[in-house]
Amino acid sequence: ADKWIEQYQGAITEDFALLFKTCDAVVTCLRDDESLRALLIDSKVLSTMKNGALLIDHTTASETIAKELHLLAEKNQIGFLDAPVSGGESGAVNGQLTVMVGGDQQIYNKAKPILDCYSKRHVLIGEGGHGQLAKMVNQIALAGLIQGLSEALAFGEKSGIDIGRVVEAISQGAAQSWQMDNRAHTMLQDEFDFGFANELMNKDLLLCIDVAKRNNISLPVLGLVQKLYERLIQKGHPRWDTSSLINLIRDP
Repeated sequence: ADKWIEQYQGAITEDFALLFKTCDAVVTCLRDDESLRALLIDSKVLSTMKNGALLIDHTTASETIAKELHLLAEKNQIGFLDAPVSGGESGAVNGQLTVMVGGDQQIYNKAKPILDCYSKRHVLIGEGGHGQLAKMVNQIALAGLIQGLSEALAFGEKSGIDIGRVVEAISQGAAQSWQMDNRAHTMLQDEFDFGFANELMNKDLLLCIDVAKRNNISLPVLGLVQKLYERLIQKGHPRWDTSSLINLIRDP
């Protein structure tokens, strides 16, 4: 933010009402449904925005509140996109995020130059709320992958082989993944004080489980991994990176 302000003569403000009232485009990224409701719905701040203004929300939240915000934005003649992101802290810092977008095609076209500034890929998935559903697909796939990598690395460690060399060998094969490339080394070093927090991942997985229950979808692996994140939080590690699942195998 400081770099952007210096380059473009921007300003920092804590006056959210002023920000929403004066800006042609607002980008938000909050913690959860409750934060979104407090800032964007209960405050009635959308009613103060300019007609035709653009609101892009990168919060990972429920499909329900995303649809509610789309209706509220339409009522106030504002362009709204639910646009959760993937890529973690490093993706945000390096402008390499992936953005899954829900909303109208014309509004998305208007938002593209903004999204291009900090993402490597953004895709319009479908109507309002579909950005959030796409993020749930991402988190479901990711949850099983992290647990699988954790089990594989712990197995290698406890079997007495040089697990570092094993990772070197398999990282160009079918087992390769972003998690292996970016987290295997730190997992083996027992380093977790960075990245995407367990408490946020747990929140995301609970959103997935809620939608799965409503649609009668069986997700046994997801249910298991969510309980493991819950255990990590109970053990006092809510802010550790999601790759810390391996800690439960080392120290159950």
